[in-house]
Amino acid sequence: MASFGDLNRVNTNVQSLDSQLSLNRVNRELGDSRMRMSTGLKINKAEDDAAGYSIATKLRSRVAGLEQSLQNVGDAKSVLDIAETSFDTIMDGLIEMKGLATQAANDTLGATERGYIGDQIAAIGADINEVANQTVFQDFDLLNGSDNTGSLSLTFQVGERASDTITADIDAVNVGELFTSATGTTNLGSTSGGSTDGSAITATAATASSQGNLSFATGSNAANSNDFRSFISSIDSAIDSMSNRVNDIGIAQSSLSVREETLSESISANESAKSRIMDTDFAKEQSNSVKLQILQQTATSSLAQANMGPQSVLGFLG
Repeated sequence: MASFGDLNRVNTNVQSLDSQLSLNRVNRELGDSRMRMSTGLKINKAEDDAAGYSIATKLRSRVAGLEQSLQNVGDAKSVLDIAETSFDTIMDGLIEMKGLATQAANDTLGATERGYIGDQIAAIGADINEVANQTVFQDFDLLNGSDNTGSLSLTFQVGERASDTITADIDAVNVGELFTSATGTTNLGSTSGGSTDGSAITATAATASSQGNLSFATGSNAANSNDFRSFISSIDSAIDSMSNRVNDIGIAQSSLSVREETLSESISANESAKSRIMDTDFAKEQSNSVKLQILQQTATSSLAQANMGPQSVLGFLG
């Protein structure tokens, strides 16, 4: 800043230097203001606000994780929707199977007619296995279980933290799993039926290479009405088992829907927090820009006048 008597010296124009400093400062601030308006960001580099930049970067990272988690939830719901659709198809097959077994349990039918019904029920069982085989998402056989037995456990990443997961267990629904409780062959007929050991109707357990199957004896050991009455109980157990599977799927879907809503709210809240730190307030910035433009003009005028100042010294030389 110029001091008393500086105008009487010509070699160094202190007033001009002060005006240049002011103009340079205004130009720099005006350039930063235009940058903020052109990018829409209040903080364009760390030096603008080091703490704010660090906080906003962390928030941006969190939002990216939340957005991907929301996508993961959508994918998980798609997986469960596929499984549920197949469950509905299999349930329809079991209901049809029960109707046929109930028909065969009536003594108005003969052995030949029951043989036809047995073939039809066995075919429905094969259809159930085929549905299980065809229920696939990506590389996962959803309804075959592990090695066609047991259940498939899927862990869904539904949050941006490592611990934010939901696990869904999808039990196998092939004939072996629905009608047997052990390896090998299970007798489903009556001990007073066509075969005294209940083997007139049998179910084979699933293996690594087979989904299991239903078999109906022929000839002298063919299933009679008592065998089909016993088989109705096995079908009811299979229907109950399917109902439990559908219930588990529904619970998992409900949890995912809740998480979907929570993630959407979290994304909105974190984006809002990041916006308050990073985004430009255009009304405020425009007012600041107008002020800086006026200061630029006045600083330029002041510099011009300061450059003319040393000429006044010529009066001493007159």
